Formats: sequence, structure tokens, C-alpha cells
Amino acid sequence: MRFALPQHFVYRKIMEFNVDAAVSRIASAIGEPARTRMLYCLMEGPARTSTELAIVAEVTPSTASVHLSRLKEDNLVRVFVQGRHRYYSVASPAVARALEGLSVLAGRPRAGFVPSTPVHLRAARSCYDHMAGAIAVSLHDRFIAAGWLQIARKSDAYDLTSEGARALHDLGVDVDAARAQRRRFAFACLDWSERRPHVGGALGAAVLHLALKKRWVARELDSRALSITSLGRRELHARFALEI
Repeated sequence: MRFALPQHFVYRKIMEFNVDAAVSRIASAIGEPARTRMLYCLMEGPARTSTELAIVAEVTPSTASVHLSRLKEDNLVRVFVQGRHRYYSVASPAVARALEGLSVLAGRPRAGFVPSTPVHLRAARSCYDHMAGAIAVSLHDRFIAAGWLQIARKSDAYDLTSEGARALHDLGVDVDAARAQRRRFAFACLDWSERRPHVGGALGAAVLHLALKKRWVARELDSRALSITSLGRRELHARFALEI
């Protein structure tokens, strides 16, 4: 005699199977040693090129590309395309939390990222027409934390919130003029030294223009480096709680 399974039971088992299969695939992607090394390298925060990740994973560049394709396919990493270069980072906070949990289970602390960029360029510099370096990355993070910027539909684009527009206007940024330009308004530009985003586009250029106008920073001769003035240190601390 054959017995029919209740419909809700069959549906539940199918759903459980689908979730189990997805979890198994993700675990397999993370569990391959070379991919594990890549992911934990990216957990440090800075984005990396495939060449750098190949060195970290101790594999050839072609093998690294295969591994990165798998990680991207499973939504474990994302890619920033900047000119001819492609930079990889952890795809989301959820991925970072999962990796952090595995670290706790493994019980092994990892060394942090140490930039090799010359000190005079790392603190502050121009990136085309906007600000880059540690100060720019810190400002980017403050804008996000304050709710001034929010991620737009495009993964690397930003929308300026009404609160952000008011705050930047009060600082002296000409937001309307920045919006009127025939170029991207605001996007995540991956920082060369910090390997984390700073604000690029017309808005980033307007912020640099403001910083120069208010003499928070000054251009150095024959260099992209920007010197942070004493006034700039005081203002950045008072307005954004930045320790420079």
C-alpha cells in the first residue's frame, strides 16, 4: 500500500533541501584553502587585485581568477572596476559576519593590512579632482554613518539624502552646482592606499574644493599630496570627530 505525503510536508522538505544545497555550496566555496585565504585577506577591509590575491593564496594568477569567479558567483565577493584594474572586496556585512564566526571557531587571530604607500601620500592627496587618502576614507565613512549618503541602485553609486544635502550646504558645499554637472554625481571610488572607498564624482570634487577654499588642506608643489593644516585638524575634529 502506498501512502501520499501531506502537501505541506513535501513543500517543507523541498524548501529544506534547497536551503541545504545552498548552504553546502557556500561552505564548499569558503572551505577550499586558497579561497579561504583570499576571503580572510579581504576581511581585513582593503580591496585587493587578483594578482595580490594570487600571492596571498599561493596560486597562479589564472587559478586565482577561477577561484574569484567562484566566490563572485556565490555572492561572497564583489568587484570594483576602476580603469583597467579590478579590485575585489567582501560582498556584504553578512559574509564578513560568517567569516568572523568561523574565525572564532578556529581561534586563530590574523595579521592586519599594512599599506606600503609613502606616508606623505597616504594621509591626504588628490585623486583626479577629488580627495583621497586616509582623511577622505574617514570622511566617506562619516557621511555614510550620519545618513548623508546612501547606496543607490547601482552598486558603486551614492544618493545624497535630504539631510545630507542640508548638512553639506551648511558646510558650504554647492550641492546644486555639483548636481548640474554632466558627470556622475557621487560614487564609491576605491582608495589606492587604504583600499576602501572614498567619495568620487562631482560631489567628491566639491568637497575637495571646499576643503581647499577653507584652508583645511593645502596642495603641495610637484605632488598630489595634500597637507592638512592646523585649522583643518581642528575643523575636521570639531565637525566630524576625526583625529588627524
